[in-house]
Amino acid sequence: MHSLIVAVASYAVFLVPLAAALVWLQVPRPEKLALAGVGVLTIVLALVGIEIGAHLWADPRPFVVDGQAPLIPHAADNGFPSDHTTFAAAIAAALLPWRRRLAAGLLVLAAAVGAARVAAHVHHVPDIIGGYLIGAVAAIVAILVVSMLLRNRGGLRLAAGRHTDASWENGTPAGTSGGGRRSEPWQTNQATRPPTPPTSATPNSGS
Repeated sequence: MHSLIVAVASYAVFLVPLAAALVWLQVPRPEKLALAGVGVLTIVLALVGIEIGAHLWADPRPFVVDGQAPLIPHAADNGFPSDHTTFAAAIAAALLPWRRRLAAGLLVLAAAVGAARVAAHVHHVPDIIGGYLIGAVAAIVAILVVSMLLRNRGGLRLAAGRHTDASWENGTPAGTSGGGRRSEPWQTNQATRPPTPPTSATPNSGS
């Protein structure tokens, strides 16, 4: 039983970023930018949340308080919040817009990681709850921010695949009218051809 607790507490967390990487490989190319942006911003916000939480509340490790040896060797530092739980919950929640069922399963896995770390005697329950909430909030905020920045999905695709030649102006290729129809060469020549002056009648000399 102890071996299972140690395995889940120490190594199960790595399954979450692995699953996120596999999702990134599977999503369509236009969605990769959004998923990467959500992932990076989620991690940054989670780090900020961990630092803020650690400054707001100091919680000694269980083995420091009661003297019971932990199943996992660990430094006697502040236990709040749980880093493992925070990052597992954050990355799992960040996948919700793309793979809801997988994200839900990974959120359960994140809770299992937290529970295992409590059983391993390196965290108290509030450390796990706090880390879980920090990770989930970081992911939600990241999703909202990236969604606002890339609200127009068509614009995202255009940004990823827009032509770089000088014929594109204001998102519309040269020679294309405002309604999206391309002018034919004969129409262009007709539009630019100068008008023919009227031919004056030759006066009759009467001869």
